[in-house]
Amino acid sequence: MGRNLTIAVAGLGAIGMRVARSIDAGAIDGMQLVAVSANDRERAMVRVADFSAPPEVLPLADLAAHAEIIVECAPAAVFAELATNVIERGCCLMPLSVGALLNHPALIERAQETGARIVVPTGALIGLDTVRAMAEGTIHEVTLTTRKPPGGLAGAPHLIENGIDISNLSEPLCVLRGSARDAARGFPANVNVAAALALAGIGPERTRVEVWADPTIDRNIQSVTIRSDSGEATMTMNNIPSFENPRTGRIVANSVIATLRRMTAPVVAGS
Repeated sequence: MGRNLTIAVAGLGAIGMRVARSIDAGAIDGMQLVAVSANDRERAMVRVADFSAPPEVLPLADLAAHAEIIVECAPAAVFAELATNVIERGCCLMPLSVGALLNHPALIERAQETGARIVVPTGALIGLDTVRAMAEGTIHEVTLTTRKPPGGLAGAPHLIENGIDISNLSEPLCVLRGSARDAARGFPANVNVAAALALAGIGPERTRVEVWADPTIDRNIQSVTIRSDSGEATMTMNNIPSFENPRTGRIVANSVIATLRRMTAPVVAGS
């Protein structure tokens, strides 16, 4: 390419900080961290002060003016503000709040007009390349079953709105059966994998999802079953929760880094 792609990271939580530090350390060839954003600007400045090349700490709305790729690791509540700015400027958005994207379909249409790209990392799932390949034919059915320790689902809007108490469970409890869109709305910080699966396959209405609070496990378990005209697949992944944020798995930050690496790598394996 002859130059580095410029990267900004929105949100410096467990995932954002890991991604920012990796880019700064030179772990991804052809990329340069130029800016970050966080709710607490002063704390963010302290956290990046020891970087080899400390990025600018900017308001969320300013990131797209400074970088070509914006990695969104922020709360879902600010997704629309950030995504709108990125897409209007024709930049590349890499969102982790994928569920929020399902609630703003106009952003996808607008990206087609501005030349922006929306690149969704695989995250805590397995086999999205298989799902994408099957989607080139006819997919008959896709089901995702998410099992998490109760602490990984605590505070989700669906639980609050329906008065579901998962604080003292002694056995697994299914807290939602519905579509990927239902899951994204009810668990915006917990099951973004459902939205990623829907986008790769047959859409948010036809993708079926079960969410379980399971006190018998200490990992986040994602199981996908898919039936298509090219074959059937069952894929399960047991993810170790992040120490800093049990709502997400440690592998999510790795998935972002791997996705960024694909954008500059001379050889890429997988569809």
